[in-house]
Amino acid sequence: MENSETGIPREECGVFAVYGHPEAARLTFFGLFALQHRGQESAGIVSADGCDIWSHKAMGLVSEVFREDNLAKLKGHLAIGHVRYSTTGSSVLANAQPFIAHHGEEYYAIGHNGNLTNTQYLRTTLEARGSIFQSTMDTEVIIHLMAAHLKDGFEEALVSALSQIEGAYSLVMMTRNRIIAARDPRGFRPLCLGQINGGWVVASESCAFDLVGATYIRDIKPGEIVIIDDTGVRSLTPFPEMEHSHCIFELIYFARPDSQIFGQNVYLCRKRLGHRLAQEYQPDVDLVMPFPDSGNYAALGYAEESGLPFEMGMIRNHYVGRTFIQPTQPVRDFGVRVKLNPVRPLLEGKRVLIVEDSIIRGTTSRNRVRNLRSNGVKEIHMVISCPPTRHPCPYGIDFSAKGELIAAQKGEVEAIGKFIGLDSLYYLSLEGMVEATRIKHESFCLACYTGQYPLPPTETMGKHCFEP
Repeated sequence: MENSETGIPREECGVFAVYGHPEAARLTFFGLFALQHRGQESAGIVSADGCDIWSHKAMGLVSEVFREDNLAKLKGHLAIGHVRYSTTGSSVLANAQPFIAHHGEEYYAIGHNGNLTNTQYLRTTLEARGSIFQSTMDTEVIIHLMAAHLKDGFEEALVSALSQIEGAYSLVMMTRNRIIAARDPRGFRPLCLGQINGGWVVASESCAFDLVGATYIRDIKPGEIVIIDDTGVRSLTPFPEMEHSHCIFELIYFARPDSQIFGQNVYLCRKRLGHRLAQEYQPDVDLVMPFPDSGNYAALGYAEESGLPFEMGMIRNHYVGRTFIQPTQPVRDFGVRVKLNPVRPLLEGKRVLIVEDSIIRGTTSRNRVRNLRSNGVKEIHMVISCPPTRHPCPYGIDFSAKGELIAAQKGEVEAIGKFIGLDSLYYLSLEGMVEATRIKHESFCLACYTGQYPLPPTETMGKHCFEP
């Protein structure tokens, strides 16, 4: 996958919640650490003990935002946490989550993963009624919608608010004495429920349970609202059933390989994608290699199916942070080389097949291929474990506008391969990709490949995003 500076689609957010544990905030910190791949712009935790609430959030990684001194101040047996990459709203502290509101005698904190497609309409309507917004997040809309119906009771207000929003959401919410988790009826984003020492945990991905020693119980179902308080766990299913629209890109790229989402283990799913690639396309090459770390698992599957040797032909520098000191004089492709460096004696004179999970803008892949050529690689072929990404995503993944997607720009696969500098390029077929997941075709959102959106996207993205 291409790097963030050059057009990688970045994940929207990760959420975590704990109920019934004396160190709820500390568990939430570790849970967010496991979910750091889902958002690196900001992090926050809100905790409560049934009477008071505490909060800390800031811009940066989880390890930068939380230290022992501020973590110790987050008391109580329940907490929610959030890591964010903005897909709506600016990248500023005011938009960091969880978002907190005070209404009547209660506090409401909410952390949201996804993107609402009718935000602007709802926001305009609410402002016309007198609502004053503190942020530009779509998450805040949910709180304002609830406020109008809290006189009817908390559950009634929550159901009313969620029934008015459209789009993708997997969210956690907290009052001073309960945790709430909810997932949109189409189930775009993952969300799961677990147990720990008599308490309960909720997370975007099951890998967060492994880190804190919790037991995975089940996925929270599309359209389900789970309420956890001192009486236990209750499940509400107030919305009509809809056809599911699981984001297939979660399985291909975003979710951690040690997670279980949509009923599938991500690692094994990615290996099956590689197996299917080898069944569909096998050029005459000497070895198979990934660009670490995104293509690793599909490359393993490809090597197994093809019988070709698997090699780590490029070595990743794991100690490069988000920023590093730039050289004092121009160095060609420094940003590429500082993160990945070829093993020249292994690759020189060889015909190599690179397995990648996706190409978005193509610029990073182009630079990496140029780097390999300069190190004496004879032929460079590439296979991608999904079809060409031709359409932007309005449901919480920061795909570029359509005009910036190389598959939309270049059209033909041959033209894309020529731009990158490849001897051949092959994308996994749509049918092959879906079959490799072992999930029914109709359960997925495939809009980024097909342009067939399960919900109208234009309000969220803006018309210009869908034009060449």
